[in-house]
Parts: sequence; C-alpha cells; structure tokens
Amino acid sequence: MLIVGLYDDIYKLDFKLKFIFQIIAAKIIIDNGLIIDNLHGVFGIYELNRIIAQLITVFFIVAIINSINFIDGIDGLAISVVSLFIICFEFFSKSDTSFILLSLIIVCSILPMFYFNYRNNRKVFLGDSGSLFLGILVSTYVIHILSQEYVIKEKYDIHKIIFILSVLFYPIFDIIRIIFKRIIEGKSPFEADNNHLHHLILRKTKNHFATTSIIVVSSMIILVILQIIF
Repeated sequence: MLIVGLYDDIYKLDFKLKFIFQIIAAKIIIDNGLIIDNLHGVFGIYELNRIIAQLITVFFIVAIINSINFIDGIDGLAISVVSLFIICFEFFSKSDTSFILLSLIIVCSILPMFYFNYRNNRKVFLGDSGSLFLGILVSTYVIHILSQEYVIKEKYDIHKIIFILSVLFYPIFDIIRIIFKRIIEGKSPFEADNNHLHHLILRKTKNHFATTSIIVVSSMIILVILQIIF
C-alpha cells in the first residue's frame, strides 16, 4: 500500500486500480491468519462460515484504509487519529500485545510528523503513501482485535466492537457521511472534494491545529463515554 500510495502521489493512480490493490492487500492479511470469523453477538450473529468471513474482512479492511485516507485532508488529523488508536490499542489490552514493538516504532515515527506537518515553510505531508500505509496498519490492528487473541478490559466480546467504534468514531462517521452524500449528489464515492466534516470545521476555525484539536478531543470524549456506558 505504501508503494501504491507513492505511485499515486507522483502519477495520480486511478481510484479503481487503488481499490483493486486494497483488496489484494486485504487478501494477503487474511491468508496470514487474520480474519473476522465471529461477529461477537452483533445482530445476534457469532461464528461465520469461511466465505462470508473473508468477504466481511475484506470489506472492513478496505473501508478502514479509505476512512484514514479520507481524513488526511488537514494538517495533523490523520496522524493524531492513528496515534490515538494505537495508544488505546495497547492501553486497553490486559497485557503487552504482540504488536507492542511495532506500536512503539509507529508512534515514535509519527511524533516528528507533528512538527513537520505544522511548519509554515518546508512542510512535510503524509501524502497517499503515508495515509494508505497507516490505513492498512490500522486495519490490521482492527482485524487482530476482532480475532479471538486480543482481549480488551471488558467482560463481553461485544465490547470489542464498541471499542473500535469509539476509538475510530470520527473516520468511521466521516466515511459513511461523505459516501452517502456523494451518492445522493450523483458523484463517485471516491471522488475527492472539500465537503468532509473536518473541512467544514476548518472553514469556521480557519486553523488546522484548532480543527484537529476539536476532532481529537471530541473523539476522546466519545471514547470515555462509550467505555463508561458499556
């Protein structure tokens, strides 16, 4: 996904081709043993057969990749959301996960991006290469959470779903909102525009840092509220 994103940054890859590569990446993840084969009681459904499990897993991975890519429209937002997710992933685990070293490397690598992303001159952006890479990374974490190996500090499996929805509330909400909006307007769901929620907030604040702060703080409040309720 990093290579596909880099090619897209340079030559503007067609979204259909990016979509195909995302499906291929999802299949590679599945073939390595990470698959959603249990909905943990959502809609009263638990274990899934192999074919349905693979289709649902591919859908989740592609949706998460694009949700992270969609929010990479203002300074610091995507890296803030991804950092929050990874930190919560490790914090809510009952013990050190098998991802702990990767999590440390990613978070420590992201931290300098905050400085370069907010500079007035010689700014450094994630680009599609960075956002697609972080998207596939987050999707791998999510599929791992929904597998039987990862247990968060809750009593029931359903809380795995609540945990993911609470931490990734903004990218999930934004991608659902923008896709439906584009379909209603007769546009392609993958056609880029400036109608994302963070763009609307940015028009009010006129400041990238303030907009990112509002979204991240709101996400943390939603996380706390949902964790208390459930």
